[in-house]
Parts: sequence; C-alpha cells; structure tokens
Amino acid sequence: MLTTVHIVGIVLTIGVLLAVSILSGRKVKDAKAFTTGGKAGSWMVCGAILGTLVGGQSTIGTAQLAFSFGLSAWWFTIGAALGALVLGLVYAKPLRNSGCSTLMEVVRQQYGRRAETVGSILFLVGIFISITSQLLSSSAMLTSLFGLTMGAALALGAVLIAALVLFGGIRSAGSGGIIKLVLLYVCSLAAGIAVWRLGGGLGGIRDSIAAVYSNPHLSAMNGIAGAEDIHRRYGTLLARGPLKDLGGCLSLTLGVVCTQTYAQAVWSAATTQKARRGAVYCAALIPLIGAACTLVGMYMRGHYVTADEAAALQNAGERLPEGIGVLENTLQAFPTFILAHLPTWLGGIALGTLLINILGCGSGLVLGAATIVTRDVYGNLMTVMRRTSRLSQLTQTRVSIVLLLLLGMVAAHFVRGSFINDLGFLSLGLRAAALLLPLSFALWLPGRFNPRAVTASMIAGTVAMLADGLLHLPADPMYYGIAASALLLLPTWRRR
Repeated sequence: MLTTVHIVGIVLTIGVLLAVSILSGRKVKDAKAFTTGGKAGSWMVCGAILGTLVGGQSTIGTAQLAFSFGLSAWWFTIGAALGALVLGLVYAKPLRNSGCSTLMEVVRQQYGRRAETVGSILFLVGIFISITSQLLSSSAMLTSLFGLTMGAALALGAVLIAALVLFGGIRSAGSGGIIKLVLLYVCSLAAGIAVWRLGGGLGGIRDSIAAVYSNPHLSAMNGIAGAEDIHRRYGTLLARGPLKDLGGCLSLTLGVVCTQTYAQAVWSAATTQKARRGAVYCAALIPLIGAACTLVGMYMRGHYVTADEAAALQNAGERLPEGIGVLENTLQAFPTFILAHLPTWLGGIALGTLLINILGCGSGLVLGAATIVTRDVYGNLMTVMRRTSRLSQLTQTRVSIVLLLLLGMVAAHFVRGSFINDLGFLSLGLRAAALLLPLSFALWLPGRFNPRAVTASMIAGTVAMLADGLLHLPADPMYYGIAASALLLLPTWRRR
C-alpha cells in the first residue's frame, strides 16, 4: 500500500533529477548544444546511453515478461548491452569521422536526399513505437501508485517527459542518466537481495512457481502440463524458442546501433576514446539491472496471480491459495514488489527511480525522434518547396517533441494489452531493418551501391518485418527484415 513515506521519496527523487535537467539546460545556447552536447566525458556518454536505453522496457517490461517466461526475459538487457558494445567499439569512430550530426545525414551524403527522407520516415516508425511503450510504462506506474485513470496517467507522463528534455536536451539526459545510474544500482541491488532472501535463492523461487502451478486450473490457463513444462518456461534462457529469443536479442543489438539517440551520445563525447569508453561502461552495467528485474518477475509469479486468473478460480468454485496475492495485470509486478517487500523509505526512492527511469528513457527517445523530424523530414520539405522556415531550429525541435508526445498518448491506448518488451523488440528491429545495411555501407563502402536500390531496400526491410507480424511466421521478424533488405541491396554492389 502506498504510504506518505513512499510519496515523499517519489517526489524528492523526481525533484532532484528535474533540478539537474533544468540546471543543465541553462548551458544550452543553440541547437547544436541542445542535440549533441559537445564536450562530454566517458561517464556523461554512459549516462546519456543508459538514461535512454534502460527504461520501462528494461525494468517494468523485463519483470512483466519474467512473470510469464522466466529467465528468457533477460535477453532484452543482454541485447541492449551487446548493442552498446558494438556501437562503441565498431561504429563510434566512423560516425564521428563522418562529420554528420544525425544518422540520416550519413545516408544522405552517400545516397541522396530521397533515401534520407524515406529512411527518416521509416526510422521514425520504430522510434515512435518505443516512445509509445515508455508512455504506456509510465501510465502503468502512475495508475498503480496513484489510482489515476489511463488518460490522466498518459497526460501526466507526457508532461514529465517533456519537462525532462525540453530545457536540457542531451545534456540533461546525460546528467540525469548518471544520477539514475547510481539510483538504479542501489535499487536493483536492494531488490535482488530482497528476492534472494525472501525466495530462498533461485531454487526457492522455482519451487514457489511450481507450487502455484500445482493448481490444475492455473496450469491449464497457462499451458503448463507438468514439471518439465515449468522448467522449460521458467528455467531456461530460450523459453520462447531459440529463433524467437535470439532474434529478439539480435533486434536489440542491431537496433541500438541504428538509433539516433545513442548515436547522439557518441557525437557528444569530447573524443572518440571517451565515446568508446562510455559505451563500454554502459554495456558492462546494463545486464545486472536486467538480472535483478528478471528475478523480481519470477518471484512475483511464485507469489501472485493476475486478476483474470483469480476470477477463473472463483468461477471454478476455488479459493486463492494461502499467501497468494492478486495483480491487476502483469505490468504491476515490479511496482507491487517494491511496495510490498522493500522497506518503506527505500521503496519510495525505488519507486521514484523507476518512474524517472521510464521518463528519462522516453525523453531521450523523443529528443532523437524530434531531431530527425526537424533536420531530415521538415528540413528536406522546406528545401523541396524552396522556402525557409520562420522558426529557429531549436524551436522546431521543441515543437516536434510536443507533437510526438501527443501522438504517442493516442497510440498507447491501442497497445495496452501487449508485452512491453515485445514492443521494444519490434521497435529496435524496425530501425535495424531500415537502416543497418545502408548506414554500414555508407561508412565503410562509400559509392558502391545504387541510391535507388538503397531506398528500395529500406522499404523492403520494413515491410518484411511488419508482414511477419501479420502472418505469424515461425522465426523472429528481424531475420526477414534484414534478409529482404540484403536481397534488394547486395545485387547492386559495384567494385568501384
């Protein structure tokens, strides 16, 4: 139950990060400083990446997925860590040497303005899905904590995201990310210790899950036929199948490389060496947070049922087993654990950190998307029309942020029943399907591919991924997206 101490902890935690964001924003004097920072150190780069990469999907979403599929939920943060590692070690130097400030500028230099515009629109689809999932995560937190309606929670979440980014840009994301890094690790360590103590280690957590599924009605509802099924679902990293889980990891890894927000963190570094170190630090830190959230979700599965499961038991004339609680939905797994099983003072800080974690990730994604809208879509439109915008670039970026958040609020109403991590896999995968090959070839094999083929490959990759979602093909959509892009692009390769 939410207490006064919880509320004080939440408010103080949010207030600290907002203060850092506003103070950092005072240093922003022009659009370049707003979007790329300029002289960030390694830990600032790490904070900027971590602050946007480890959001509601990596925390609430991971616990939600672990509630249903156990250890396989860890793939989300494993893929995110691998993506940060590849970004720092492989892509940081060529990106910084390109002389560009957006990924789409790199594409335009090699393949022309048409490829840039098409790629920007397709790329925005992927980022927009992540923005929507962060709004959905924030609304789940706010409704769980304060009993707000869905609409009110979405509106409040959007306002808080705007406050974090509008007056600070990448500087506020980096500074806030460093603070959030410390708070996340304190809270993750506390949650991990609490789970280990309360659950009796991994073996005890598995035993509690088996006890829940000893009820035949609950087992039937979840497709569990015996102890072997329980182990297959909760005790392995490939519970949803190798193609599904490894494909999701691949989507995260490649999608991170192809996301404007994380590239901006690389460009914001003072030197290439600091950019690399920041990305490597981030890669080393992310998996521990995912492991803690996975354990929390598994622990909650062994001690809670959902409202739908409780209703099914009641309809069957059965009572809930002794000591078993009820969650309104699986999204509440992490917030409920904090409220019920952490000390009140620490729970307040943890809840505030979790909410800031979601809002900070959303702010970074919105900033990256707004940069693309301003420079690559709106800017190209003005060029084609041979007109000059009356608004400054900084104003254009801020207006784009507001519009993206309003559209995200609308979209969140239509995906309320989805796994947050599945939205994350789709979002990162769409970015990689559209941009990975054109971007990589532009950096390492310039002048080797036909611009028309590049544009067609972007469209083909995106269509293939979306078609897989509609047709429910056996493998992860990421495989089909990359394959379709390569089939159209590689035959046009030229030696010179």
